[in-house]
Amino acid sequence: MRLADGAGAIRGDLPQSATQVVDVPIEAGDAQDSGIHRFSTLLLVRERMELALRSASDWALTIGGDNGVSLAAVGHAARKHPDDVALVWFDAHAALHTAESSPSGAFNGMVVRSIGGEGVDGLALVGDSRVSLDRVVIAGGRDFDPAEAALITDRGIRTLAVDELGDVELLLEAVRATGAGQVYVHIDLDVLDPSVITGLGDIYPFGLAVESLTALITALRANFGLAGATLAGFAPASPAAANDDLPSILRIIGALTR
Repeated sequence: MRLADGAGAIRGDLPQSATQVVDVPIEAGDAQDSGIHRFSTLLLVRERMELALRSASDWALTIGGDNGVSLAAVGHAARKHPDDVALVWFDAHAALHTAESSPSGAFNGMVVRSIGGEGVDGLALVGDSRVSLDRVVIAGGRDFDPAEAALITDRGIRTLAVDELGDVELLLEAVRATGAGQVYVHIDLDVLDPSVITGLGDIYPFGLAVESLTALITALRANFGLAGATLAGFAPASPAAANDDLPSILRIIGALTR
């Protein structure tokens, strides 16, 4: 419900005519022997998001929820630009688990792997909707599980630590190395330092400043086409508390849309 409150708070500052709400069931859903909590609900949300995205004439900005909302959104963008999309994943986490490796069973930690086409049927992108892991750049990550760290090493997945992101050119070089002309920008707000944003479900210190993140977004937009974007993970303690973080969030949205 904190994620729902966060999404609602952001929407209140956006043009109503430019937004479309995708309802997420509050029911727990069923794992259906998938090893993924709320699997049946996740399938329904993916279906609803894909339906909503069909009406987008240009690139779409997906706001709210956890990382899972990027599954359908990245798939939609990739289909519009076959074999030409790189995914820049701004997040404290790598989200590279499968149902077998995940210690929690939460899809939130499996999204990048699923976008790469590796995962449970129904929650793994296939064909033109898939963005392979060699076209993924994980930026600002600082809480990797051992299984994720091993995969990063084995597959040579591009990662940039927070201190490396102080050099914008390093990010641009990493994206250029994928060969893609379009970029999908996923932002989980926990990539930011908790000193600059409070509405987070979990706190991970030593993150990015808002100014650093917006500068990186601006550089990506200046050098690549923007295929789509996600802003996820806003979970204020209360609707009133959301107001403290909205100026920073609107600055990030401005960098994506201006």
